[in-house]
Amino acid sequence: MMNTKDWEKKLHEEGFSRTYVWQDGPRAFYPDHTHAMTTAHVILDGEMTLTSHGEIRTYKVGERCDVPADTVHSARMGPQGCRYLIGEQ
Repeated sequence: MMNTKDWEKKLHEEGFSRTYVWQDGPRAFYPDHTHAMTTAHVILDGEMTLTSHGEIRTYKVGERCDVPADTVHSARMGPQGCRYLIGEQ
């Protein structure tokens, strides 16, 4: 499994100009929203469930979720919360 620095390097190589680590508490919820840019989310601890286009998927440690720009989505963190690396393109 890649560490945070390896993921940051990979994201920068893919054109993600900004990366940072974010953390949410247990069961934190972000209702439907969009981002003006494509975002990548790499789960470092915990889990995140993403809902988009009627599909629901849970991402766990070591998994990556990309959300295209202007895509409506919502996110709920797992029972232990979630710490994740975000890349913005």
